Amino acid sequence: MKLQRKNMLRASALGALVVSGALVLTACGSDDNTKNNGSTAAPSGAAAGDVKCDGATGKLLASGSSAQKNAVDLWIKNYMAACKGVEVNYKSSSSGEGIVAFNQGTVGFAGSDSALKPEQVEESKKICKDGQGINLPMVGGPIALGFNVPGVDKLNLDATTLANIFNDKIKKWNDEAIKKLNPGVELPDLAIQAFHRSEDSGTTENLAKYLKATAGDAWPHEVAKKWPAQGGLGASGSSGVAAAVKQNAGAIGYFELSYASSQGIKTVDLNTGAAAPVAATAENASKAIAAAKIAGTGKDLALKLDYTTKADGAYPIVLVTYEVVCDKGNKAETLPTVKSFLTYTASDAGQKVLSEKGYAPIPAEINAKVREVVASLS
Repeated sequence: MKLQRKNMLRASALGALVVSGALVLTACGSDDNTKNNGSTAAPSGAAAGDVKCDGATGKLLASGSSAQKNAVDLWIKNYMAACKGVEVNYKSSSSGEGIVAFNQGTVGFAGSDSALKPEQVEESKKICKDGQGINLPMVGGPIALGFNVPGVDKLNLDATTLANIFNDKIKKWNDEAIKKLNPGVELPDLAIQAFHRSEDSGTTENLAKYLKATAGDAWPHEVAKKWPAQGGLGASGSSGVAAAVKQNAGAIGYFELSYASSQGIKTVDLNTGAAAPVAATAENASKAIAAAKIAGTGKDLALKLDYTTKADGAYPIVLVTYEVVCDKGNKAETLPTVKSFLTYTASDAGQKVLSEKGYAPIPAEINAKVREVVASLS
């Protein structure tokens, strides 16, 4: 128990350092904005005219999903470089916290890794006068399973084995179930340390949806944002889980691919029943997301994903993060900035830069509908 607590505290501390660094970078972006001399100047790496400021002004607060943080940071940097005098501040916390903030009216939009539930939509009507909260898919990508197993560079796992690892039923890396999936790999006699999100998380919910759909009796838990299994170690945010995996030999955890890429963390290839195990890449996630169907009605563009796909090269543990906004009844002082910023993020240029951070752009047909809805916000 002492060792477990020590690891938890260390993971939390590392997570705090990562978040602190991210805040410094955001502040630097704000400084760059104050030095910009033109309201329509193109940001670095973007073509002129990609960002349309369109009456945006003042400060726009947003919060939520940490899975989309790296994408939003890049968007904010580009946007603030183009729009003089505008400040966009995104607090990376969790999907649950973001939706709470949105329904309390303290943010202009929220980021969430899962669509609003009916009771959350109903609650949003108190804030969205004559309207309601809707889901706009904006960021796609794989939920990577990062691992830190000394001497092992490539690791294949399937849904049942993953479920048993996170349920604390498989405790050593040289367990027969893991060896069977990795012939010829020298797996150490090393204890597994499985890290999960300590707070309510849409990333957790999406992983749970995959395990519920594919792992059978090995994952008996209901799908929820709160981590349901016994055992394991908690860490705050995707950054905290990634930091914990990187720090601790024998660790495994789940987080958006960009956290693995930026920290050099190895990721699991999934045995889905396809011809070959599938790597967690933006391209492979796009193949899975492309099969998504719009499940929302009206202006709500919530998607239904197929977590059971066995298509070759399709990585099924994917998330789509939504920007949650009011379809009507947005605050007059922030509406122009909300529309301007989300118009950029949904633009071809805004989606194109996602690949720089290991994300997958939203399929073009769906993204065109997102732009239509953003233009209609009132």
